[in-house]
Amino acid sequence: MKHLILSVSLATLFISFKPMDKTPNKNQKLKADADNGGITLPKGFGAIVVSEGVGKARHIAVSEKGDIYVRLSKLKDGKGTIILKDTNGDGKADETKGFGNFVGTGIAIGNGYLYASSDSSVSRYPMKNGIPDESKPETIVTGLELYGEHGTKSLALDDKGHLYVTFGAPSNACQEKNRTKGSKGMMPCPILDWHGGVWQFDANKKNQKHADGFRYITGIRNIVGLAWNKEEGELYGMQHGRDQLTTLFPEMYNAEQSAELPSEEFLLLKKGSDFGWPYCYHDRFQNKKILNPEYGGDTKTQGVCEGKDKPIMAFPAHWAPNALMFYTGNQFPAKYKNGAFICFHGSWNRAPLKQGGYFVAFVPFGKDGKPSGDYEVFAEGFAGGSEIKQPNDAKARPMGLAQSADGSIYITDSVKGKVWRVIHQ
Repeated sequence: MKHLILSVSLATLFISFKPMDKTPNKNQKLKADADNGGITLPKGFGAIVVSEGVGKARHIAVSEKGDIYVRLSKLKDGKGTIILKDTNGDGKADETKGFGNFVGTGIAIGNGYLYASSDSSVSRYPMKNGIPDESKPETIVTGLELYGEHGTKSLALDDKGHLYVTFGAPSNACQEKNRTKGSKGMMPCPILDWHGGVWQFDANKKNQKHADGFRYITGIRNIVGLAWNKEEGELYGMQHGRDQLTTLFPEMYNAEQSAELPSEEFLLLKKGSDFGWPYCYHDRFQNKKILNPEYGGDTKTQGVCEGKDKPIMAFPAHWAPNALMFYTGNQFPAKYKNGAFICFHGSWNRAPLKQGGYFVAFVPFGKDGKPSGDYEVFAEGFAGGSEIKQPNDAKARPMGLAQSADGSIYITDSVKGKVWRVIHQ
């Protein structure tokens, strides 16, 4: 009997000291950082700092396995995309590596591929077991014109085999001499032939040129935040409004008016939409599209702008909306379902008013594919505690958004590349 008890005790001891399984526990309850990584969130939410800094981060994507892919605007160790892995399930990255030797903004996972854009092309990598095969890159769109102003190529995928790419306008308002006082706007604006819109491509066809795409919408100055809404089956985007109204037309606009105009626009991008750039801008105080002064506008006249498509929501000027994401997860409370999250990067030209932006907003959506209420600040505190005078003073600037399979959302920062994971506790 004593031998039996001893045998059982040894067996129990052996079992209790068996090697630990290093496979991440997907059901492990994540714990937010004590200070939420320096940001402020609504009650019930918390944030985990996934990485303290990956470099000059732009947009972000998360695979079904939970691996995080961050595009960079500047190479880090010769790589343009950073991969973050959490191998122990605590929400923090403990493995970091890079791939691809080109920088850019756009990134998306879909159709069994990871898509990534530079300012002159779009490439993709086949995904195997949730991991991109770096040895088999495919060029989907190539030979795109390089230009410095609004040249980044944001992208989105729909569920019908299409790829959407932004072609921002290399101009402020299509003047004969860009950003020059007294220079008239060109009529018609030749820039609209190949820019100032979103083009649709075949997501599976290799080596397409710009001319092979279809101009899906036109009349935009620049869209950086671009997203497909699966619930509505429609494309949406965030418009960056024009600059320098008081610099170029001091007789019409004082500094305060120029800081508040034009609107940053939340747009429903239906096929064939025309939002009026460069002839028009949106005035949220009048809730109208107004004729730009380069084309004879006087701050009130609509002219050709009366028939242009309007935003579904208008925000204050110069907040720089740089990411858009529709929430489809179940982790957050019901009010967030199918609503929109927007990263406002903050801008340089709101003087003499205070700097604006530098936060993540949430916009609730109704069943008609449009906002059902006003926006609310969801995450803030990125820039730091004290008021900043210029963007370079900001400790962090929210740039990219992505949702993971468990319903968490990720936010990137463009200053040092900090990455937060927001969870509902």
